[in-house]
Amino acid sequence: MSVTWTATPVAVASEQTERPSFFGLLRGELFKIARQRAMWVMAAVLALLICAPYLIEMAAKGGNEKTLLTQQPLQFLYIMGGSNLLVLRVFSGTFLILLTARLIGMEYSSGTIRVLLARGVGRLQLLGAKLLAMAVVALAVLAGALVIDALLSLATLSAIGGNLDALKAINGDFWNDMLVYIGTVLISMGVSILMAAAVTVLTRSLAAGMSIAVTFFAADNIGVIFFLLASRLTGSNFWTLATGDLLGPNLNVMAGQVLPARAAGATFASGAFAPPLVPVTGGHTLLVTAIWGALFIVAMVWLTWKRDVQE
Repeated sequence: MSVTWTATPVAVASEQTERPSFFGLLRGELFKIARQRAMWVMAAVLALLICAPYLIEMAAKGGNEKTLLTQQPLQFLYIMGGSNLLVLRVFSGTFLILLTARLIGMEYSSGTIRVLLARGVGRLQLLGAKLLAMAVVALAVLAGALVIDALLSLATLSAIGGNLDALKAINGDFWNDMLVYIGTVLISMGVSILMAAAVTVLTRSLAAGMSIAVTFFAADNIGVIFFLLASRLTGSNFWTLATGDLLGPNLNVMAGQVLPARAAGATFASGAFAPPLVPVTGGHTLLVTAIWGALFIVAMVWLTWKRDVQE
């Protein structure tokens, strides 16, 4: 008696060759951000900075504010809304710059970029997931800040005026103007993320990326002074004209240029920051910002695509 054995094919798991999905990477980046203790600390500091102007105003309860609120409630609302959106623009930009530089730079500084690429993640795919994750964070920051602003605005009106009658002065133009101002804040957030990403991709260093990115706008604004000095020393208007192409000064005056004259109260506080040394229009500020944003995108995409990761 003979027995014949028939070999049964055994399914062997083949090596995974599919590239990780983009949305899987996005979820991973959002999870990574949420697990960073430093991010929550910075978010808490940002929340305190957003609250500070309201708390100071409620504590002061000055006669001038109460008089303005009583006699010109709409003007008071414009000033309060513009001032606090300016605070949001400035400090949310710093928050997003630090977080973006950290999210990208730590991959290079810790060497995890090589592990991710070895597992089939594309370099541009990874960069895109990080940028989209930061966009989600920016929208979350904006939404949370606007909720805080709305609640504290009501508290401020009640503390100064004793009631909320000033809200009756709000009209459709006010809401349109505030939406436009919020749009300029979003633009500032977006270009801040792109700048930080481009700088960090260029340096491939967490420390260098954070250092250069966080000082970019400070240098941009302070640089206006040196352009003014150069113009006076040389007697040439080239230097003053050049300030019309700087990113920071254009962001500083963007809201004031795109909003109508009736919203001047919302933009008066922007005068605390350096403007271009030449007159600019709203369209000019938007165009200059778009050009800078495009340059940041082209630079980071080209560097990510062309340079190999060898460190």
